[in-house]
Amino acid sequence: MTEIQKNLIAGEWQAGEGEIENRNPSDLSDLVGLFAQASGDQLDATLTQSRSAQQEWAAYGMERKQAVLMAIGTELMTRAEELGTLLSREEGKPLAEGRGEIYRAGQFFTYYAAECLRQLGENADSVRAGVEIDVRREPVGTVAIISPWNFPTATAAWKIAPALCYGNAVVWKPANVTPASAVALTEIIARQDIPRGLFSLVMGAGRSIGQRLVESPQIDAISFTGSVPVGKGIAAAAIQNLTKVQMEMGSKNALAVMDDADLDLAVTLALGGAFGGTGQKCTASSRLVVHEAVHDAFVEELVAGTQAMTVGHALEAGTQMGPVVSAQQLAENLAYVDLGRSEGAELACGGQRLEMATEGFYMSPGVFLNTTNQMRINREEMFAPLTSVIKVASYDEALSVVNDTNFGLTSGIVTTSLARATHFRRNARTGVVTVNLPTAGTDYHVPFGGRGDSSYGPREQGKAAAEFYTTVKTAYISAGPV
Repeated sequence: MTEIQKNLIAGEWQAGEGEIENRNPSDLSDLVGLFAQASGDQLDATLTQSRSAQQEWAAYGMERKQAVLMAIGTELMTRAEELGTLLSREEGKPLAEGRGEIYRAGQFFTYYAAECLRQLGENADSVRAGVEIDVRREPVGTVAIISPWNFPTATAAWKIAPALCYGNAVVWKPANVTPASAVALTEIIARQDIPRGLFSLVMGAGRSIGQRLVESPQIDAISFTGSVPVGKGIAAAAIQNLTKVQMEMGSKNALAVMDDADLDLAVTLALGGAFGGTGQKCTASSRLVVHEAVHDAFVEELVAGTQAMTVGHALEAGTQMGPVVSAQQLAENLAYVDLGRSEGAELACGGQRLEMATEGFYMSPGVFLNTTNQMRINREEMFAPLTSVIKVASYDEALSVVNDTNFGLTSGIVTTSLARATHFRRNARTGVVTVNLPTAGTDYHVPFGGRGDSSYGPREQGKAAAEFYTTVKTAYISAGPV
């Protein structure tokens, strides 16, 4: 019998009202494990416990908190090979990417461990004589964290680490597609010197446990990463309790390739940006906006590079692109291939289901040509190893196409012109802009987030996280006469 992996409820590991299977998308015969599904009563119990645990945690000294976060981060980095293998096994990204994700998750914790010691306030003189003002940040309270399956450890870490750093309790509902990574991270956190019930793991379906979580008046803030429709639903539920929200949602990122670009570099950036993580990332380069002067040469190299990519089992050496995460995701991806063709786009290569040595959710990376920015494949987030080339006649047209989207997470330009690079980073309407770099890949010590349908609420990461995970208190003090 396979042991059922449990939820962490009010400081205790508990079975739930049922369980789900988790299978390796690279090999469906490989059962990763069985994972408990939390009940509504368990959620209520852990929310009640989290409130008293948060007050105890907030009273911990700075160095005591710092030691906790440092220990979590250090263990993640030390166990990057082991936990990266588990992550790749359940999510499908190549082992090098899985290992790198775990290490980066550790860096989030060690960064915020240092931030525990840097919580400086402000002071000012009042406009009233003899009155001084003290401004400081305090914990917001209990934070619900709802994280996605595409970066199951890293995205969770960049939410959990600042939440704990700034003195909050955490109730974490991870994606049901990647529960093994969630249990592994929770085990590390639960072993630390933290109050009972400060950190909770509640695995379950979004329509049941997730909905109950975001509707709870015991939640003070919600940090969510996922789709736009789900994000809008969370916001609608949260406003009923005036709950603070932070949401990272969809994207349709563009990489502009100019006539003066280094073509080899441009192709390398496009391939990595479009197909890294099997295209299942919010920063993927799904629109390639290419100047007509270099279009044909770029396309020739891009298609050749795409066809040369090695698709295979996530844990096999040499694999450059693993399977997609699930049968549902594969079906949606293939439907977008059909949609693109029906819209008049030319599928230059790929976009097909692949039969491999092991049964899994494999598909070949695909490139659409002769597309326009009005096609649905260029308007909707596909979350697939598919990218589209859009030909433009000038830099001005390229910038216009880049900005012509409901989203606004990342964008990039490949150019040797300092003037164009400067103009682009000032005028691209995205939260993140890259120059001669992939649209994917961000640092942990600076803000991350987008515009439009991509983001709502305060930025994530770096010092900007304090805007969400804390609340400001302004105190006026009159000491009286000497």
